[in-house]
Amino acid sequence: KPDLGMTINGCLAGLVAITAPCAWVSMNDSLIIGAVAGVFVVFSVLFFDKIKCDDPVGATSVHLGCGTLGCLAIGLFAEVPAEGALAPAAGLFYGGGMTQLLAQVKGVLAVGVYTVVVSAICWFVIKYTIGLRVTAEEEIEGLDIGEHGHEAYHGFVLVKSEG
Repeated sequence: KPDLGMTINGCLAGLVAITAPCAWVSMNDSLIIGAVAGVFVVFSVLFFDKIKCDDPVGATSVHLGCGTLGCLAIGLFAEVPAEGALAPAAGLFYGGGMTQLLAQVKGVLAVGVYTVVVSAICWFVIKYTIGLRVTAEEEIEGLDIGEHGHEAYHGFVLVKSEG
């Protein structure tokens, strides 16, 4: 059956993926990048669900997955820059060889390592100062009540499963 949430994620995936390379790719290539990202996000959501990553709206798949895809797309689809232009080297599909693609891979890895290290430090400090978790009761009742004083989804009721 069609899934509205996944459809919206597919649209967002295309937009996120084209953000990085938009200045250096043609309109036809942008359609390819968007279409690939729209399909990629579905498999990415399934992957994160399978490894039990808590991501109820697929934001990790849309932004991390398709953002990375878009960065790598520069190394594949960047067109030959004009003389003196502030632009990357031509991508693999436009005769630039592996130069730009390898630069994009290095950039993605550098940002990834920095993000993991700095985030881990921040989460560690938060965990051991003010704490990361709410009480079990507040988690079951819903954070909207504890934080905002009302339900976000009126009438939504958790039912204890049997077995």
